[in-house]
Amino acid sequence: MTTFLLIRHATNDWVRQGRLAGWTPGVHLNAEGQAQAQALGERLAFVSLAAVYSSPLERALETAQAVAGPHGLEVQVRAGVGEVQYGEWNGQPLKRLVKTPRWTALRRYPSGTRFPGGETIGEMQARVVATLNEIGTRHPQDIVAVVAHADVIKAAVAYYAGVPLDLFQRLVISPASLTVLTFGRFGPQLVRMNDTGTLDLTRERLPKSHRCKRQRKTQRLLGPLAVGQRMK
Repeated sequence: MTTFLLIRHATNDWVRQGRLAGWTPGVHLNAEGQAQAQALGERLAFVSLAAVYSSPLERALETAQAVAGPHGLEVQVRAGVGEVQYGEWNGQPLKRLVKTPRWTALRRYPSGTRFPGGETIGEMQARVVATLNEIGTRHPQDIVAVVAHADVIKAAVAYYAGVPLDLFQRLVISPASLTVLTFGRFGPQLVRMNDTGTLDLTRERLPKSHRCKRQRKTQRLLGPLAVGQRMK
């Protein structure tokens, strides 16, 4: 049985700035992202990883190196799990893009709407799935880590979990998060998704007036696993 640990790269300044990094070169992890990557590497240090694969983009490679280091593994690059080819939208601020008619089309029909000068989400999903299937063939009984990007992981989860691709933006993949897929006798199973190692519901995009109420409810329901404490 192959087990995939699908990891989104840790955070960078472009995430904070609301810019579409895409395939823009030179986008590195910031200090927060470096800390996230180090913590993830420590968390996975005792997992029996057979290999670590990564998107060729710097922010993914730097995260992958933090995961591979404790295992003495070399990061293997796969362009097939690289970021969406955004074409002319690479490097653009999101606040400008959301005002365009193409953005509306991409939200309604992402599987078939093409980024200007780039690819469709359907094309991206096809290459990602082909790459993961190839990796799985190489590691039929192994645990492997694959460091990629938010929409890439969403598209993979949608495919293997049977979610319509046009609904894939309902999924959430956070920086430095872990999503686990296993492939066994009965096909793929989604074991875990968007696991950041902590249960922190206070960082949801909720109105401030609701956050304290949500936090108190979470503490009543979860007791010692309440907000902000590390999952063991």
